[in-house]
Amino acid sequence: MPQASVKRIINCKKQKLIELVLDIEKYPEFVPFCKNAKIYSNEVNADINNIVADLTIGKGPFIDTYKSDVNYELKNDLIKVKNIDGPLKYLFNTWHFKEHNNLTEIKFEIDFEIENKFLNILMSKSFKFGLEKIADAFQKRAEDLN
Repeated sequence: MPQASVKRIINCKKQKLIELVLDIEKYPEFVPFCKNAKIYSNEVNADINNIVADLTIGKGPFIDTYKSDVNYELKNDLIKVKNIDGPLKYLFNTWHFKEHNNLTEIKFEIDFEIENKFLNILMSKSFKFGLEKIADAFQKRAEDLN
């Protein structure tokens, strides 16, 4: 249902941004609406870093936890995420990273649907606003750490 993408140029090296995105357990410190994060596994082989993690997301009475399979393709500087458990019918998102001098262009794409039709309608109305707030948070965190 809701699909969106956001693109930013961030004053940060590409590898630092990738590390920031993969540091999932720190999300509650800076990502809006993220209440908790837990990594269950983090395995690296020659081409892929695979992480299985929970995120607890919500606002007010609407709080829920979903489990994701996160794959960082080292050769392509690409992070792909899909849900594997929780209240989402499906979730797919990707992070693309391109470095230009000391700046990095990130493109974040997301597509998801919530099982609960009523909540799905509510989310559709405020989704783009929430996505921009999350992108702002990642940009601020990256620039603060830089």
